[in-house]
Amino acid sequence: MLFYLAVLVFAFVASFSAIKGLKPLAIKIGLTDKPNARKNHQGEIPLVGGISVYIGLFCTGILLLFTEPLNVELLIYLFASLLMVIIGALDDRFDLSVRIRILAQVLIASIMMFTADRVIFDLGDLFSFGEVSLGYFAYPFTIFAVLGAINAYNMIDGIDGLIGGVSFATFVPLTIIFYIAGDLEVAFFCLLCVVVLAPYLLYNLQLTRFSSKKIFMGDAGSMFIGFTVIWLLAIGSQGDSSGSAPYFSPVVAVWFIALPLMDMAAIIMRRIKKGNSPFAADRDHLHHIFMRAGFTSRQTLIFITCIALMLSMIGVFATLFSIPDWVQLVAFLTLFCAFQCSLSHIWILLRTFKKMLALKRLGKLNKIRRKLRAG
Repeated sequence: MLFYLAVLVFAFVASFSAIKGLKPLAIKIGLTDKPNARKNHQGEIPLVGGISVYIGLFCTGILLLFTEPLNVELLIYLFASLLMVIIGALDDRFDLSVRIRILAQVLIASIMMFTADRVIFDLGDLFSFGEVSLGYFAYPFTIFAVLGAINAYNMIDGIDGLIGGVSFATFVPLTIIFYIAGDLEVAFFCLLCVVVLAPYLLYNLQLTRFSSKKIFMGDAGSMFIGFTVIWLLAIGSQGDSSGSAPYFSPVVAVWFIALPLMDMAAIIMRRIKKGNSPFAADRDHLHHIFMRAGFTSRQTLIFITCIALMLSMIGVFATLFSIPDWVQLVAFLTLFCAFQCSLSHIWILLRTFKKMLALKRLGKLNKIRRKLRAG
């Protein structure tokens, strides 16, 4: 127990130290986010959050490889993730074309499939007629799933703390579900992901005097997190080559990434409907809608993180109570349709909610005033 606690502390320190070391280097080589029409932050912000998260995880992974039996899959994961971080960092610095990014992501997905043997072959009993097996279509489907997860987390990174909050809302429930399933090794890895993200959030949200200078995650981090999530979901939903049963149904995996996935799908559909490229940047994401409705950045962060956590926990409870796959599929599709429909009325909903909060605060304030007068 003490050993694993020490490993968690080591992971935090490694990630925190990486930020300290990378910040001046990032400024020197131009790895910074500059204000423009879509970005209204002050000054150039170092894009080192994702790199520091990877360094923290890499250093901890190497430590575990020296202290425990050789884990070949962990080595493959660290190598594939390194490639993802490098591509993301190059994109942060030189703004790579969509084609190059997609090709690189397909290559890294291929490493995951053909080297680590992590392929999504089964989709579960989606229609109550038995397991849906993809056969040879599993390979293109897995690539599609990897690209979807990577870009879903990449697209949701729009305001301070959001990629960290949504990542916490994924990794914490995954820690719980792997722990319940009895795979303590993968559960501990998910917990490591939470720990190495913590220093980034301290700096990004400027929560302490030791982290007063802001950094951003960058594409290197958001793509790396998306890749890590889909790798873990493949482990949990497919079992392994030894024939072990999966820890949760493939449709449960959708709940763990429900919010980033729905936001990405909705924004792509709106862009196509407007005749724009699916990858064209805009300010129509869910967090932008919240903020245009009058919520602060911190309020938006809290609301969206709570929603993401709630959706992820549905996956945990669906597994614990053995909810049939087809019921979960219908529930998720219904939720997505409701999400899509609500976006056309989201302004009314958010403003009404904000007025309710304001009235509640006003009521509390008046109550305090009456008490003071009575006193």
